[in-house]
Amino acid sequence: QVDLVDSGGGWVQAGGSLRLSCGASGRTFSRYAMGWFRQSPGKEREFVAYISGSGTSTYYADSVKGRFTISRDNAKNTVLLQITGLKPEDTAVYYCAAGPNYSYSARLVGHYNYWGQGTQVTVSS
Repeated sequence: QVDLVDSGGGWVQAGGSLRLSCGASGRTFSRYAMGWFRQSPGKEREFVAYISGSGTSTYYADSVKGRFTISRDNAKNTVLLQITGLKPEDTAVYYCAAGPNYSYSARLVGHYNYWGQGTQVTVSS
């Protein structure tokens, strides 16, 4: 069992930056791959970024490459999503998620067993 708590969202102007944080409970955090997803009204939840349990492997949705950076600190049971160059289309509720430590299905919502409660990011033009 892993409990996840998302934080760090807010309102920013286009071009601004935010750092989202996800704190996890439990002593086996490093065994889980972590992902960030987002969901805007009327749309399905979509993959944003993935990081392996060790933190050595990452990948991103094409729409966020070069602007978003995922990282983790296993000693602190934390995963971060640094966001720069925000665009209005980035407006969404952002969720962190924990799942099995392999990547072939990690872009899929169904890969993940545990989810945070979400944090709202609003970008104004």
